[in-house]
Amino acid sequence: MTDPHAERSPVSRSLEVARLPAKGETVTIEADAAQRAALADAHGLLSVERFSAELIARPWKRGGVRVTGHLAAEITQACVVTLEPLAARVEEEIAALFVPEDSRLSRPTAQSGEMVVEAEGEDVPETFTGGRIDLGALAEEFFALGIDPYPRKEAARLEIPAGGEDGGGEAGPLFAQLRKLREKG
Repeated sequence: MTDPHAERSPVSRSLEVARLPAKGETVTIEADAAQRAALADAHGLLSVERFSAELIARPWKRGGVRVTGHLAAEITQACVVTLEPLAARVEEEIAALFVPEDSRLSRPTAQSGEMVVEAEGEDVPETFTGGRIDLGALAEEFFALGIDPYPRKEAARLEIPAGGEDGGGEAGPLFAQLRKLREKG
């Protein structure tokens, strides 16, 4: 997301950290048709009908940024059983911290060389370079996390013939070979 060599997000929205007002800045992202098509392609979806995010970026500690907000999207996926189109909704709350790459907050503690992470605490801050953060890429990351990796229609069932996968009464040549090996041993 903050790597200058990383591929740009279809919904990229750059925020210049040095120009961030003390009270923060609201950034609204509403993907157009071309951006939605690129998101669908990038995430293996049949289509993205709607993608919108409202983010608030506020200064945090020395040179850092706290981003909070909400993402809403409507997508169409292929059912993993029937491959039929399946409409789904993605709703995600967004929360992230960013610090400049030279910040002491991005480095492990000097004494132990470890970074203390609390299970219920805030995430470890991500670093950024060049004084910019891509808020669109952040929204896309949360979008990807909200997509069901195995979408299935309510009544979809995988039917296996009663006689095994090949439909015959025998288990097949592989099982015959295994049975012979077991009888020898």
